[in-house]
Amino acid sequence: MRKELLRGEQVIVITRQQPRMLIGPVLAFILVPAASAFACAWIVRGGPGKLLPVITSEWNQWLVGVCLAVVAIVLLGYSLPAFIRWRGIRYILTSGRIVARFGMLRRGDWQVPLAAVRGVGIKQSLLQRILRSGNISLDTGHPGDAVLTDVPEVGTFRSFILDAMAELPESVHFESGRATGNGDDGDFSGPAGYPDAALPWHMREGGRDER
Repeated sequence: MRKELLRGEQVIVITRQQPRMLIGPVLAFILVPAASAFACAWIVRGGPGKLLPVITSEWNQWLVGVCLAVVAIVLLGYSLPAFIRWRGIRYILTSGRIVARFGMLRRGDWQVPLAAVRGVGIKQSLLQRILRSGNISLDTGHPGDAVLTDVPEVGTFRSFILDAMAELPESVHFESGRATGNGDDGDFSGPAGYPDAALPWHMREGGRDER
């Protein structure tokens, strides 16, 4: 993100989604290999043959292979993709923008200039309230609000957004979908034209808050 900052722009906070989505994959990562190891040991000791005499020791290598295949399918098809999806989502708040990025191999993102945000709302389920996470919706005055889902410490993140909006220089304003500033040509991709004396968050330059 630092390489993509514009002149006068500073990172306030970077965070990821609340990691509750990893509970299932983590449990599978721990329990499935453990269960498979127990099953392999049981097979090698002749357990299947005791249950079904028709199963001889010649079957052992195939049964062990099935156990290992199940482990590979669960880890590579469930746990690892879930971790990659979680790892690939980042929410970045700078002194001029809110950026949501998705994906590690196939990347996508959307950005909202703080000058365009009219309101910041929070929605929480019961579980999200317990975990102190929630969904933040950004009202930009256009159909379909931008939503940051499962933001950890959602109240703190919203306060950061509101503080950054309050500290936008008066010379930065938004008109008809275009942000302008001192010397700006009207195209907004960040807080261009930010006067150096008006930079907020000078104590948080490059700050990170990854969860």
